[in-house]
Amino acid sequence: MKVNGKDLILQNLSSHSISSVLEFFKLKPETLAIEKNGEIVPKENWKKNDLLESDKIEIIKFVGGG
Repeated sequence: MKVNGKDLILQNLSSHSISSVLEFFKLKPETLAIEKNGEIVPKENWKKNDLLESDKIEIIKFVGGG
């Protein structure tokens, strides 16, 4: 699968969920939005084990500022 344009092998994750992708990259979920294959994924669905090798994930991080 691709995460932000880079290859990631599902077997390297603890499960096939978006939450495990975030754990792998040590990211804090409260500051993120996730897009899977062009669709925004609601946070309540991040723990579902439905990722496939063919998926494209984009992780968008919110940054505060003025």
